[in-house]
Amino acid sequence: MSPRQITVLGECVADAFTEPASVPYELALRVLPGGGPANTAVALARLGTPARFLARLSGDVFGRLFRAHLEASGVDLSYAVAAAEPSTLAVAELDAEGQAAFSFHAQATADWQWTSAELAGVDLADTACVHTGSLALVKEPGAAVLEDFLAAAAPRATISIDPNVRPLLVHPEVYRARLAHWCALADVLRLSEDDLELLLPGTPPEQACDIWHAAGARLVVITRGADGALASLDGERVQVPAVSTSVADTVGAGDSFTAGLLHHLGARGLLGGRLTELRLDDVEEACRFGTRVAALTCSVAGPNPPWQSQLAQLATADPAWRASAPLSRTSRPNR
Repeated sequence: MSPRQITVLGECVADAFTEPASVPYELALRVLPGGGPANTAVALARLGTPARFLARLSGDVFGRLFRAHLEASGVDLSYAVAAAEPSTLAVAELDAEGQAAFSFHAQATADWQWTSAELAGVDLADTACVHTGSLALVKEPGAAVLEDFLAAAAPRATISIDPNVRPLLVHPEVYRARLAHWCALADVLRLSEDDLELLLPGTPPEQACDIWHAAGARLVVITRGADGALASLDGERVQVPAVSTSVADTVGAGDSFTAGLLHHLGARGLLGGRLTELRLDDVEEACRFGTRVAALTCSVAGPNPPWQSQLAQLATADPAWRASAPLSRTSRPNR
């Protein structure tokens, strides 16, 4: 079965990675196109799901980079807005384990300026799922516009949300204040254990799942780095181990996991409504696929998710790679 379209709504961010410069007291930056929703749209398209990205793309040098990257990956930009504002920039510094610490330059940038008129004409007739989250869902003035769009889309499409908490840019309390409302809109809630600690400090993952189920989310998936993923479907739970890989960095791994999860569910015709046909074994299979996509993303620098052909080649060359195996504590792919 060919998957139906998934529409992704959110930001593009220029991820600038620090590198040593040849001249003393200078710092070189290597800029890659990123941003959680953009990474998810790219990963979906590369996996073979028709992916449409609703974004506000600046005409500056970074915006042109975003557009070229998205189009080269096969993402549909037919509803993207040509924005007058500048692009959002994030400067990333990697630690010894490949984890990135970001500083953001995001004041009055293109990604947060959504208006109702810009989304009013979007046709969702062919869309099985709408995915969003991250900063675009909390940064004003556009955040409320995005929530209204989700509410209007919910009767006809599965809603997926990834909070992707960025405490240096938006206080976690802003996310906490909106999370119950998002769960009421969402069918799928995917977040990392780092997000969990910021949203519900000290809360065990299983208890957090039950809290979010009670608020309305049917499927909650918490990615846990070296410990794989915990998935909870209406309170039925399964643990999926991570996949062993050589980690270059973990940037975009969580976004790739989400794309793998949604792609797998969509390819089996399980998206498009309230997940009423979804069973726990379907969730387990989709999460196992997501961990493989995340592992491949971790094996290369930056948010560069794999193509479907790369997954097929790996499975052919090493069938054992298909099975999720525990990952060493020093490798953390599913953030």
